[in-house]
Amino acid sequence: MRIRVRRTGGFAGIERSAEVEADGPGWEALAAAVLAGDGAAGRGVPDGFAYEITIDGRTVRCADPHLTEAQRTLVSRVLREGA
Repeated sequence: MRIRVRRTGGFAGIERSAEVEADGPGWEALAAAVLAGDGAAGRGVPDGFAYEITIDGRTVRCADPHLTEAQRTLVSRVLREGA
């Protein structure tokens, strides 16, 4: 499955994005939790990050501090591994 994360905002306003071709049950469970999560509700905070997570064509938008644990974990993994 293809997972893309785009992060915008922050104090400096620098955009960062990464994409991975994920494989394995760990990725699948994490992706399912992200797509089912309700962390997209709520607005972000000034100078906080906003995220666009796309998993096989389905997009979830969320913002700090309202990320679910699954969203936070997936964002960290993709931005680290896709760098």
